[in-house]
Amino acid sequence: MGLLKYKGYTGSVEFNEEDNCLYGKVQGLKKVLISYEGTTIMEIKQDFESAVDGYLAGCAARGIEPAKPYSGRFVVRMPSELHSRIAGIAAATGTTINDFINRAIANEVSHSAL
Repeated sequence: MGLLKYKGYTGSVEFNEEDNCLYGKVQGLKKVLISYEGTTIMEIKQDFESAVDGYLAGCAARGIEPAKPYSGRFVVRMPSELHSRIAGIAAATGTTINDFINRAIANEVSHSAL
């Protein structure tokens, strides 16, 4: 799956072999679906940007706040023993728990096949 970015929004790019077209949707929005399609990379990129612009214009016209993609904050639940180990490693390396977890996740994501 590929990704498109525009005005702070991220959209997926997938291929439908049966219809021979590219399609996608904006990621990370609750209760809002913004979808788009095209037959070439340029077409899907243009339709993605038009869909985001249309969504933002529609929100402005109705006087409502547009949904924002991922805030950058989420709660992670873990066993207390793991939490303690992370805190110890972070302290020993002169960093914060947050920075340690961000680096660990970034490392995992960089090795992901997706």
